[in-house]
Amino acid sequence: MLENLNEMVRENVQESVVNNAAIPNEKNEAVIQAASGSIFDSLKDQLSSGNIGALTDIFNGNKAEGTQVAEQASGSFIDKLSGLGINADTAKSLASSIIPGLIAKFTQKTNDPNDSSFNLKDVLGSLGGEDGKFDVSDVIGMFNGGQSQQGGQAGEGGIMDKLKGMFN
Repeated sequence: MLENLNEMVRENVQESVVNNAAIPNEKNEAVIQAASGSIFDSLKDQLSSGNIGALTDIFNGNKAEGTQVAEQASGSFIDKLSGLGINADTAKSLASSIIPGLIAKFTQKTNDPNDSSFNLKDVLGSLGGEDGKFDVSDVIGMFNGGQSQQGGQAGEGGIMDKLKGMFN
């Protein structure tokens, strides 16, 4: 999936990155890698922290701009560009101009049945559980703190534990 994400970023940032005088040509590929890595890491972080709402926001076709995923990916991207020696103002401008659009394009491709470059099951699998796969047991684990429900008690720290206090 990361390879496809890199390719999608490469196809969509020509004007913003490659033709940008503030970004040295020898750093173009590193900037592309930083953008795709920041998006991937943000999606993975949202999933692993159980923030399904942030993921459903973008995968349901809602605007990517202003979402937790976009904000986190933008911050990570800015940090990575800073590490490449790119001016902070350029990094912030680039992040705000490309990250939300890339996330929107990514989710559009994921939701398009005629586009096989990304499929939601594979995307979730690559972001997935400890075994590298994302399945129903991973979702159940988010709700019960990662513990199995087979005859045992739900673990603490899951989504359900966080919601208990809201209904008392």
